[in-house]
Amino acid sequence: MAEDNEDVQLEARLAEQDRFEPPSSFTEQANVSDPGIYEEFEENWPDCWEQAAELLDWDQAHDEVLDESNAPFYEWFIGGELNASYNCIDRHIEDGRGDEVAIEWVGEPVDETRTYTYDELHEEVNEVAATFREMGVSEDDVVTMYLPMIPELPIAMLACARIGAPHSVVFAGFSADALATRMESADSEYLITCDGYYRRGDALDHLDKANQGLSNVSHETTTVVVDRLGEAGFGHDLDENQHDYADLVSEQEGEEVEPVTRDAEDMLFLMYTSGTTGEPKGVKHTTGGYLSYAAWTTHTVLDVKPEDTYWCSADIGWITGHSYIVYGPLALGTTSVMYEGTPDYPDKDRMWEITEEYEITQLYTAPTAIRAFMKWGKQYPEEHDLSSLRLLGTVGEPINPRAWKWYYTHIGDEDCPIVDTWWQTETGGIMITTLPGIGTMKPGSAGPPLPGIDAGIVDTGGEKIEAGEAGYLTVDKPWPGMLRTLYQNDDRFINEYWQEYSDPDSDEWVYFPEDGATVDEDGYITVLGRVDDVINVSGHRLGTAEIESAIVGVEGVAEAAVVGGDHEMKGEAVYAYVITEDGYDGDEELREEIVAGVEDAIGPIARPEEVLFTPELPKTRSGKIMRRLLEDIANEEELGDTSTLRNPDVVSEIQQQAQSD
Repeated sequence: MAEDNEDVQLEARLAEQDRFEPPSSFTEQANVSDPGIYEEFEENWPDCWEQAAELLDWDQAHDEVLDESNAPFYEWFIGGELNASYNCIDRHIEDGRGDEVAIEWVGEPVDETRTYTYDELHEEVNEVAATFREMGVSEDDVVTMYLPMIPELPIAMLACARIGAPHSVVFAGFSADALATRMESADSEYLITCDGYYRRGDALDHLDKANQGLSNVSHETTTVVVDRLGEAGFGHDLDENQHDYADLVSEQEGEEVEPVTRDAEDMLFLMYTSGTTGEPKGVKHTTGGYLSYAAWTTHTVLDVKPEDTYWCSADIGWITGHSYIVYGPLALGTTSVMYEGTPDYPDKDRMWEITEEYEITQLYTAPTAIRAFMKWGKQYPEEHDLSSLRLLGTVGEPINPRAWKWYYTHIGDEDCPIVDTWWQTETGGIMITTLPGIGTMKPGSAGPPLPGIDAGIVDTGGEKIEAGEAGYLTVDKPWPGMLRTLYQNDDRFINEYWQEYSDPDSDEWVYFPEDGATVDEDGYITVLGRVDDVINVSGHRLGTAEIESAIVGVEGVAEAAVVGGDHEMKGEAVYAYVITEDGYDGDEELREEIVAGVEDAIGPIARPEEVLFTPELPKTRSGKIMRRLLEDIANEEELGDTSTLRNPDVVSEIQQQAQSD
């Protein structure tokens, strides 16, 4: 159980929230519009999850929905058999929809696009599956994919699923060492990568980085290299264990591979995520539970229909891209949009240009991107017709009310529901949000747990808290999309996720995602951020996400990062690093408004010790703010490793500015 220390509680003081109702025009067409779904799922749990399984086609029906006999190693849809690739492609063709578009790919160069119908996707997935078999890939062999946002990535994923080989996608922005670590951990002998890709107009040499990683893999590997850049490439010579993707696939032209029947509990993929020990964790997701949950949440929360053109702007190198670019949308037979580039290249209206051109119906993006849109200004979306949009979503981190309202007003024209979704790599799919055809929206609050999800907030002793208080998010019942274990490390699986609030002696297992949260009288949950992203000011633990939300709520602020710095009297004090919007100066007046805004929203205890204005924040290539480096600056310590940053020079600039202030 958690340490019982009443003095160590997560503080949260939230201002009264606005409320927004979904428009009747949306509710009338929504996939789910009956509020009775919550009661239905509660009364019929766990058999309620039959609804998720029914979204798929099964080779063999399951005998039992849930097996809890070996908790927390839960198993779902026992005895069921299916193939994920078949469910994402073949069955739609059999329904007469082969000529409908499965994937619209938009390259960074504005004139480079590719369209794949379900027939065309079927053809290429089969040829790649035959290629993998010819290479020697067998069932349960882990195939690593180190690819950017190009169509060959989802094609390779679905080809692996077709032959029963789990895939492990490594984000293309990760380092060579990260690739090597993940291939070693997964015992992966196969790598699919590419020569390079484009980023903000520049061609990046990706194969050189992949080769550096491979040099640190202890076992032999076979590598397939996609020629992404063509004549603009770097002229690589392939080693003897490296093969050109196009050459191999052309040898399998016209080949068809029968989808391999997989048990519901067979592994579909590994997804490595960071852990508290610094060693990445291999999260194992299975075929039946994961795919059914990804499809159900795509249907229920994102309101996706086969006739939609749906865009999730995440990278497939993350779980969001797995669940809501590839598996969820394609299982439902819709058109899923992939974009290779960045939101501001060649200009800051690129996303709105794509939205208009493809008549996007749902846009699912990150608060980080929305804050950037705010900073750039409303004139960019106003240049384009966004009337095709029916629903907006946010994913990846809590969104502050001001950014939520900007998104609602300037992108959705106050006519699109917003689903503010909380979930994790480990959960496989969305867990907490409003249902867009049912729920009242409260900017800044994700919403209630989804039907069938038993999430709550507890104190350090594991007791449920009262409405208005803050504590720690827990999930008391299993769900189909959950991770099954950590790859080859069952002990770490229990220690990381189940040990904190569970009572194994009574067989009561509680999942702890390590997030702080608060809950209101309506059961709406506001996620405050990771419990290790807290600042202990005079014995009060303040969530960094809450303070950042208060700062970004001040007019003129585009983005903020908050860290704790050493303080003689308080133990820790709040240090804020702030980016201003265009047209605003980082002057003393704005600094005072920020301090006042934090005090008004949270209280004097959260008053920033220092507010430092900066043109950029130190971010990894995936967009995560490296708060550790900001802590080094606040504490006047030697800077840590900056090699993983996409903008390493900014750290020394911030440090020099801090020293001069």
